[in-house]
Amino acid sequence: MKKKKLFALVLAVVLIVAMATVAYATTGNVAGVFEQTWRSAAQQIKTVVNKVVFPALDMILAILLFVKIGGLYLDYRKHGQIEWTPAAILFAGLIFSLTAPTYIWTILGI
Repeated sequence: MKKKKLFALVLAVVLIVAMATVAYATTGNVAGVFEQTWRSAAQQIKTVVNKVVFPALDMILAILLFVKIGGLYLDYRKHGQIEWTPAAILFAGLIFSLTAPTYIWTILGI
């Protein structure tokens, strides 16, 4: 049992050392290296969020809104009154997520 634990520990250390990469700041400006990395990654993050995250969120909110509107109709037929608050909140969230890509990056400074 001890041999297995020792083997697993040695294997983990070897993998950590083999997979580790070192970033050198040749001028001694470590903050500059981080800023440069962020600038290069920020555009990729922005593209993924605009093309994947926001459309997925919009689709989920639209489906929930239509389901809620269907439920409102059934409640109206059953009880004769409508509770608008949940549908209004879903609609406001949908409008917010549809328009967010136009201004969210300005707020974040990207």
